[in-house]
Amino acid sequence: MTTSDFNTTFSVDETPNTVFNAINNVRGWWSENIDGGTQQLNDEFTYQASNLHKCTMRLIEVIPDKKVVWLVLDNYFSFTNDETEWIGNKIEFDISEKDGLTQVHFTHHGLVPSYECYDICFDAWTGYINDSLRNLITTGKGQPNPKEHATT
Repeated sequence: MTTSDFNTTFSVDETPNTVFNAINNVRGWWSENIDGGTQQLNDEFTYQASNLHKCTMRLIEVIPDKKVVWLVLDNYFSFTNDETEWIGNKIEFDISEKDGLTQVHFTHHGLVPSYECYDICFDAWTGYINDSLRNLITTGKGQPNPKEHATT
């Protein structure tokens, strides 16, 4: 089955529980600029990267050691004309075991090539998932965006 949604997959020699906990440690791999809960069903959190990107997510599916799904409630990009990009999209992490390894399959449902942000988002998700999240899982240290301090 082919899809135009953004997908990426990697495997690690760690337990599904280790992988699940790392995915839910969003501050450890995506950004230290996360406000809100990132672990339980119906938790909502807001991500912000300077004035470039701000989004609010709700955890709509949480199956320990198997799956985490976020729903994008609100989104803002400073670099797109279409202010609805990402709104209503689902971001899904599927955890499975294959050939003695734990596999992470990431899908951003709705992130398609026709989006203005596609190229930038493709590159960003590839780095966050395949590098930062993977490193958090395997070494205990990801490369999230550092905490930004508000200037007044």
